[in-house]
Amino acid sequence: MTERYIPDDEQVNTGINIQWFPGHMAKTRRIISEHLKEVDIVAEIVDARIPVSSRNPVINELLEGKKRIILLNKSDLSDDKINREWQEHFATLNIPTILLSCDTGKGIKEFTDKVRFMLRDKLQRDAQRGMKKSLRVMIVGVPNVGKSTFINRIAGEKKTKTEDRPGVTRNKQWIRLSDGIDLLDTPGILWPKFEDQQVALNLAFTGAVKDDIYDYEAVAATLCKRLSEVYSKEFCARYKLDTPQLILDTDNPLAVIGKKRGFLMSGGEIDTERAARMILDEFRGGKIGKITLERPI
Repeated sequence: MTERYIPDDEQVNTGINIQWFPGHMAKTRRIISEHLKEVDIVAEIVDARIPVSSRNPVINELLEGKKRIILLNKSDLSDDKINREWQEHFATLNIPTILLSCDTGKGIKEFTDKVRFMLRDKLQRDAQRGMKKSLRVMIVGVPNVGKSTFINRIAGEKKTKTEDRPGVTRNKQWIRLSDGIDLLDTPGILWPKFEDQQVALNLAFTGAVKDDIYDYEAVAATLCKRLSEVYSKEFCARYKLDTPQLILDTDNPLAVIGKKRGFLMSGGEIDTERAARMILDEFRGGKIGKITLERPI
């Protein structure tokens, strides 16, 4: 089974070029490599709205042969039907998944049970030897997918610094839970360069890359076009559009939506910057609807 984007076009040419080269990403790769032998299992957190784009391809290389579980975070914001498709897809790869929402707490309690089940052989061996060792879990993922929020939720108190912007966790941290599980938090790891600009756009749509490194009006306009094609009912309902063609047939979708919302400046000019920020914020907050931008086929 392969992983494809929605829509199905293979080449995306938007005229937007997004790159990000934070130096601590190389350090993160080194941290993961160095500490893999210390952990029993790796929990990879991805954004359920973009399960392909929010998985760094080097993770597969680094984690080869290590037990892992994928946490589909923000599943309360993603399409329920496609959530199930992704769970079935990862099951074919023998990778267990949990539908997670760090904001609401959905899936948090399931995590420790799943980890114990996956490591039941180790627990049995330790018990036969009279040992009671903690299970060690490494938490990995790209920036802003919710690693720190997940740890704070499961630990029951704030153990890590969290902010709604990418790149906050800069160093590894061990967090001990009360039920015999130790978590190793690692900084978010992104590609050194985005070869596929569709991946870069998906990360920009969801806020996984910093808003100040790209033309957010162009990104918001591209998102409008995308949603008008694949979630036209939800998009039109949110912005009171009679037809998605109002967006698809125009070169300036931000002006269309800005006018609908009354975002006018002096002289009657439409404030497209305000419209862009609103659209990105509302998409990221789930106000347009439960949307997934990638699906397995």
